[in-house]
Amino acid sequence: MVTERTKKILTILDGQYGTEMYCFLEYKNAYELLIATILSAQCTDKRVNLVTRHLFKHYPDAFALSKADLKEVEEEIHEVGFFHNKAANIIKCAQMLTERYGGEVPATMEELTALPGVGRKTANVILGNVYHIPSIVVDTHVKRISKRLGLTGNTEPEKIEHDLEKALPRDHWILWNLHIITFGREICSAQRPKCGECFLKEYCKEKKPD
Repeated sequence: MVTERTKKILTILDGQYGTEMYCFLEYKNAYELLIATILSAQCTDKRVNLVTRHLFKHYPDAFALSKADLKEVEEEIHEVGFFHNKAANIIKCAQMLTERYGGEVPATMEELTALPGVGRKTANVILGNVYHIPSIVVDTHVKRISKRLGLTGNTEPEKIEHDLEKALPRDHWILWNLHIITFGREICSAQRPKCGECFLKEYCKEKKPD
């Protein structure tokens, strides 16, 4: 059930950021977005984009990456952090894509989350951005700001996801992530939110006094 209060929040966000779908990670196809999203864990999109520009020249598809040398991939992606685990995961992921799906990226939550290095967040990125299946991506910004706006009282990502599925209209599920990431970076940061500049402060449950 979408409340009038939530509709007003969405109208303000739409007016501020528009309703065009876009992605902060650079990609040409499902394979590239999947690998980039795995690499983006605890790393900035900007840094991931710099790394993947070179990575995908050497490994343009799942077949190429599935045959890659672990040490060489580690060298390629070392700037994204946790590169040992991430390198192992993306190679294993590519191997599974090759063996089970002919190099293609599957389009269901169950199949995606069975891939090495892929959780619900990554799966929802793929479902929403590639396959245009309404999905909610719960990252740190969505987790923090959805709570501040009173749309969830939970702290576990999957529970937050389900709360937002009930609170938001399906046509805003992916948009919520896009808008809230931008809003979180520009205004509603974790440590020093710019409450005086916030255009949603009247809806905030944690706003600081002026």
